[in-house]
Amino acid sequence: MHRFGADANPAVAGSTFSILFPFQNRSTVMFKPLGDRVAVRPAPADEKTSGGLYIPDTAKDKPQRGTVVAVGPGRTENGTHVEMSVSEGASVLYGKYAGTEITLHGEELLIMKESDLLGTIEE
Repeated sequence: MHRFGADANPAVAGSTFSILFPFQNRSTVMFKPLGDRVAVRPAPADEKTSGGLYIPDTAKDKPQRGTVVAVGPGRTENGTHVEMSVSEGASVLYGKYAGTEITLHGEELLIMKESDLLGTIEE
């Protein structure tokens, strides 16, 4: 098993996101964002309008809501460690063009700084 980032050091705070790669001999690959970055799984885009019409893929809006799947250890400001204000599993809103889109084993994720998050959603 390979671990990326500071996951090998248990003294570093944050969370990791495990992904199963069945086509390789490794059982899982651990992904951990660095610094004040978070990994977000975007919510699926709406398939239908409120009137019941189906929306084609080319006309769908990019989702601006998702779930945090991994959190970095935080950042350092003026020599002081600042903890992350979001945690794994939080539902969040983010800007339309925020983050970097990546694909890890067929799963779409966004990697963004904590400052790109607009807020959390409590349901």
